[in-house]
Amino acid sequence: MSQELVPTHIDTTKASIARVYDAFLNGKDNYEVDREVLRRVQQVAPEAAQLAFDNRAFLIRATRFIAMETGITQYIDLGSGLPTAENTHQVAQRIQPESRVVYVDNDPVVLAHGRALLEENEQTYLTSADIFKPEEVLADQIVREQIDFTEPVALFQLGTIHHYDGDRTPESIMRAYVDALPSGSFVAISHFFDPQTEEYSGLARRMEDTFLHSPMGTGLFRTRDEILDMFPGLELVDPGLVLCANWWPDGPRIKPLTQVSYCIVGAVGRKP
Repeated sequence: MSQELVPTHIDTTKASIARVYDAFLNGKDNYEVDREVLRRVQQVAPEAAQLAFDNRAFLIRATRFIAMETGITQYIDLGSGLPTAENTHQVAQRIQPESRVVYVDNDPVVLAHGRALLEENEQTYLTSADIFKPEEVLADQIVREQIDFTEPVALFQLGTIHHYDGDRTPESIMRAYVDALPSGSFVAISHFFDPQTEEYSGLARRMEDTFLHSPMGTGLFRTRDEILDMFPGLELVDPGLVLCANWWPDGPRIKPLTQVSYCIVGAVGRKP
């Protein structure tokens, strides 16, 4: 990684998406301000950390599906976050050793950790770009060098776009990415979810309000139709948009889902 990609100053007074996610996963790469976000959300949803665990499990299963069933060997992972067990490249390369993964993030701590990531694996790359600016990502030098856009690509936007708070619509962001992908590509998205039911909608909105008024400042729980709009022109892989915990689980359900698990969904779509 070029030296300029790693900012020398990390602002520990502001929460970051990657570090808060790490805190939710019981990681060690976070600061007090990030743990404060977790504590606040746990006040309204004691099992809030399950959001992150369900998201991580969905990433693993979606990657495994793509590696085993599609023949795709190139991935763009948007908002890669901090290294934890079972990253995209680890799952994909265990099944398809030739798989190439480009992680995209602009969090200073993520970029610093990326040095170790790159030393560990010659087919794994990390570049600094704003994942909510598809034109910037798609024009990035490392993305252009390592991803062959004449062949199908797997693109992940997992646990990220619910933190976007800019002027563009999430649908327009995803459309720009989808338009750039060749036929046969796959897109995976996971998102905080308001199920619009009497049982769980109140919980979703309480968590949303806490995220928005925490040091994080972002975290929208959108409805099913709003999330489906983020798959423009894509054919959803069975079972479609479902709870992350219910997207091809690894075995029969023995324990009941926590309430929080009803508030995060995911899907994988194929570009015709």
